[in-house]
Formats: sequence, C-alpha cells, structure tokens
Amino acid sequence: MPKRIELSYGRGKTQLDLPENYATVIEPTPQKVLRDEHQAVLDALDHPVGAPPLREWIQPGHQVCIVFTDITRATPNHRLIPWLLDYLSFVPRNQVTLLNAVGTHRPNTPDELAVLLSPGVAQNYRVINHPCEDPDQLLKIGQMRDGAPALLNRHLVEADVRIITGFIEPHFFAGFSGGPKGILPGVAGLESVLSNHGPHNIGHPKAAFGITTGNPLWEEIQEIALRVGPSFLLNVTLDHERRLTGVFAGDLIEAHRVGCEFVRESAMQRVEEPFDIVVTTNSGYPLDLNLYQGVKGLSAGARILKPGGLLILACECSEGIPANSPYDRLLRSARNPAELLERIQSPGFSWPEQWQVQIQAGIQAKARVQLFSRLSDADTRAAHFEPCRDISRAVEAELHHLGATGRVAILPQGPLTIPYLAD
Repeated sequence: MPKRIELSYGRGKTQLDLPENYATVIEPTPQKVLRDEHQAVLDALDHPVGAPPLREWIQPGHQVCIVFTDITRATPNHRLIPWLLDYLSFVPRNQVTLLNAVGTHRPNTPDELAVLLSPGVAQNYRVINHPCEDPDQLLKIGQMRDGAPALLNRHLVEADVRIITGFIEPHFFAGFSGGPKGILPGVAGLESVLSNHGPHNIGHPKAAFGITTGNPLWEEIQEIALRVGPSFLLNVTLDHERRLTGVFAGDLIEAHRVGCEFVRESAMQRVEEPFDIVVTTNSGYPLDLNLYQGVKGLSAGARILKPGGLLILACECSEGIPANSPYDRLLRSARNPAELLERIQSPGFSWPEQWQVQIQAGIQAKARVQLFSRLSDADTRAAHFEPCRDISRAVEAELHHLGATGRVAILPQGPLTIPYLAD
C-alpha cells in the first residue's frame, strides 16, 4: 500500500507516493501554538530577557530604527510590526524608521512592502530598503577579522534605539537565523558580508546548522552587531503554518540564545544511519521563492545522505534562480561543481553570493542531486542540477536500482527540520 506524503512547495503542497516500508518521514517535534499571539508579543516587550522593558529604552526625541526581514523570510511582519508600532504609539512617526534587512538580496517593491508590513504601515511610516552597495548609506565601525571594513547602515548606527525583529530557525552556516543576523548580513555593506561569508568561514567544520559556539562566522556576526551598542531583540518562532510558537524579546544575545534552545529542541532530529535517497524541500513559500534560497533545504537533506546517494530538492523557484543574479552568473561560469569549488577557493577570489555556490557545489560534488521546480530544464542544468518532473517516479526508479535494501528519508518541511547522524 503506497504512503502519501505532502511536501511543502510554494504556497501549497506537492505529493509524494512511496511504498510504506521504504519511507522515513522526518519532521520537527510539534510545539504548541500561542493562544493569543498579540498578547504574547506585548508581554514579551514588557518582560524581556536580560533587558529593561522596551518602553524604558525610549526617551523624548529619540530616533528609533526597527529592522525587519525581507520577502524571502517567513517572519509574519504583517502581524508583528503593526503590534510593535501600536506598542510604540507614543513615539512620533517621524522619529521611526523601518529598515528592510535585505542583506545582499534585491530591494523589495512598494507593493511587496505593503504586503509585508500591511498597507497602513507601508503608507504611514518611513520604510527603507537597505542598500548594501551605497557608500553614502553606510558607516564604518571598525574592521572585520580579516581587515575588511565593517560597514553598517547609517540609519541603524545613528539611531538612539535599535529594535531587531525576525524569526529563529536553524541556519545552514550561521547555526541559527534571527538575532544579530538582522544586523550582519541584514543591514551590512557588501564588503563586510563578503568578508564574513568568505570561503574560509563557510568551509569551517563548525559553520553548520545548530552550532554557534566555535563557529567563526557566527561569532564575528555577534561581534559586529554588538559594536554599535545595545539593540533590543524581538524574535519569534513559527510552526509550518507561520503561527507563533514562541516570542523572544530583550537583550540581543541573551534573548536570542533562549530562542535558539527552544528551536533546537523542536528542529534537531537524531537519525541512526544515513539514507540512500533523501527528498527535501525549502519549507514552501516564501522560503522557496528562488533557487538561491533553496540551498538551505539542500544542505539539510545532505546531512543524512550516503556518499553518492540521490538527493531531491522540491523548491518552486517562482522567481527563478534568480536570473542574472551574482549567484546565477557564478553557477553558469563553470562546467561542473568541482570547477566552481576550485574557483571559489582560489586566492583573492571574491564574488557576491559565492557562499551559496560554495555550499551547493560541495554537496553536488558528493551526491547526485535532482531539482523539482518551475525552472526550465535548461536553467536547471545550468545550475548543475538534474531536472526532476515527478518525484515519486524518480524515487521509485532509484529504489528499483537499489533493491530491497534501499532506504528513503523525507523532509516535508525542509530546513525547519535538521536531522543529524548519531555519533
């Protein structure tokens, strides 16, 4: 009897049918959703971790900078930001700047910002897309560890009060998202991001899901974020329907650490031995808007795949790779993953978004990787993936080749679940 499994894909699901005795489904341990999300946020702002209540941070005349996540992130900004602004209703609107932490991503359009923040917020507040390459909008606050300039958005640096919002999930090279990542790379200059996300840091064995201590990339992110002075954190955790399961507010580092441990208990799933086939997703919309983001789901699945095994990524890519992005151009510049890795690791090489290519190429050098998406076969192959038009048939064909010993793991929610192999 086949087992039907629903995979997160775009704004809905795609289905996978497998013989029941072959499929191991790996998902997060369910967390209870908050009964009253709005009240939970207000309570967290008034009773933060390691910091005074947010109202006590703000004095008359203070300029407030609120950092929020861009369209590629699942943060429910349209709920969170209006609740935060209502809480701060005593602050005149001309003293509030909403700064979109696009990092090195494209700026979000006015229509997208209206959806992200709610139309009323987008119309009535100053909303700015962070420009990572505009020197007039960046201030130097010292140096990165390798001597590159540490550049951050001037609105953040010059603000009297900084509020960093977002959500926490496992991150494939920073350990966890959220927290100080809202500052670096969120509102950092391109030179600083290239430095922090350089090949040496990306290739470090501790630059991985769930690891912060000893992770040089994460530790530098934290150093730079603290260099601008105190910031107030408002981070949330989510279930697969983007409902809140936790609110973590207060000191940028302490509140985030508490949130990370909450996520670790749910997301990290022990696996006894690797699998011949792993099917993963990128958690659906908005995380699977493009292939660039899809590397996260790929990385989650690769953790439990046998060397030379088959890895299938279901990532809708409604925005493409995206076309002609630095990521796309770098992928197309080489004939195979090995050549990409050689270029990236060569002395002096520097390219925006090279970190995503480095991780992707490292996986593709060790596994056979297929992509189920809306991309054309030509674009899929240009990104060094094998096109997959039917996941069930692809898995069945591989199982037929493997015989009775074949084992399949399914990650329906992609990188919201981080499997790890038992020692």
